[in-house]
Amino acid sequence: MKTFRDRVIRSGLGALHVTGAHRLLRPMLAGVGTIFMLHHVRPRRDVAFQPNRHLEITPEFLRATLKHVRDLGIDIVTLDEMQRRLAARDFSRRFACFTLDDGYRDNRDYAAPVMREFDAPFTVYVASDLADGIGRLWWVALERVLARADSVDIIIDKIATRLETETLAGKRAAFAILHEWLRRLPDSAALRHEVASLCLRFGVDQDAISRELCMSWDELKAFAGEPLLTIGAHTITHDNLAKQSEASVLHEITTNRADIEAVLQRKVAHLAYPYGDKDAAGPREFALARRTGFATAVTTRPGMVFAGNAAHPTALPRISLNGNYQDQRFLPVLTSGAATALWNRFRRVDVA
Repeated sequence: MKTFRDRVIRSGLGALHVTGAHRLLRPMLAGVGTIFMLHHVRPRRDVAFQPNRHLEITPEFLRATLKHVRDLGIDIVTLDEMQRRLAARDFSRRFACFTLDDGYRDNRDYAAPVMREFDAPFTVYVASDLADGIGRLWWVALERVLARADSVDIIIDKIATRLETETLAGKRAAFAILHEWLRRLPDSAALRHEVASLCLRFGVDQDAISRELCMSWDELKAFAGEPLLTIGAHTITHDNLAKQSEASVLHEITTNRADIEAVLQRKVAHLAYPYGDKDAAGPREFALARRTGFATAVTTRPGMVFAGNAAHPTALPRISLNGNYQDQRFLPVLTSGAATALWNRFRRVDVA
């Protein structure tokens, strides 16, 4: 299903590019700005099975994106400046922000040098447990389990199921099934239990993954000296906030902010919701982020920033720089707002 959806999206982006419709639609649909969402930035990996490939782009594609944004005459600004423009309704020039979720080490090693080339500010959202080296990047663990498994026997929704994973197609299908099932489990404890069981059965060291991929607090302290960098909050555990009590959500976002401020000795004013889609962040989370003093908070809901978003600074949409669509032909389509307008059925502000 996910592969089919990716093909449909790619076809849609291609059609908009070929017809040139995005050029006509840009004045109406580009909004006042764009918040780009990234995760990993690193050289392309020569591995056939990469179900999480959508979460990574190459430094070359980041460079092409920055050049494209500059060529359009768009200001690349900090989140503080974006928030100022929204609050003041200063829309005389379009803006773009670049944000990276989770605090991966490759953000420092590969993304930051490219951002420096363009003197472009950027934000990295940090989760406390990932910086502590005890976080659970369960989607990476699942990828590693399936990479080494020839089959997986598991109970899904009380039904004993065997997933054949000997072939590449089988592994991709199994990942889609298991990822979707894990996301809909009732809480994070259930998700962690199931992933831990899979890791134990197939010899994957889940404990080592965050230490392998994410910056430690000591590394973040050194990185925080980067003049172009803003550090944002991303909760303690990177768990789905919508499945937690209000008290737990407040603990997740305020303690994470306090952790970062204590270690890095800098104010944290911006938040990214883990997962960030409608199943993970909604009106309750938006209100709690605002109540606890965050100036902005970003979702993963696709969309451009419009003037109407100024009234909802803790429910901001983003444009994903998706590793499955690393094609420079698509950049004018993405920055025109045409693709996300179609996705959102031309609704400009979605905070429900």
